[in-house]
Amino acid sequence: MSTHKHRFVEEYDGLVGFGLDRETDECTLTYYLQKFSDDELMTFIRKRISDSDMEELFNLLGSLLKKYLTEEEYHKYFLKDDK
Repeated sequence: MSTHKHRFVEEYDGLVGFGLDRETDECTLTYYLQKFSDDELMTFIRKRISDSDMEELFNLLGSLLKKYLTEEEYHKYFLKDDK
């Protein structure tokens, strides 16, 4: 059984756009992140991404995780372990 799920992008049929309202922005962000993290796309992109862009993306994601998740939430929802 898979630990990770990306069902939202498969099931969402609403507007994909940014700036209209908070709910649409949240859905669009989820949609984009799930599309971006697709295994096939990441295999293609990671061969081209510069070291500086890779570091910037890694630091941004880490910063957001630290800002919005508690240590317990980080382990449960991001690492998928029950520390």
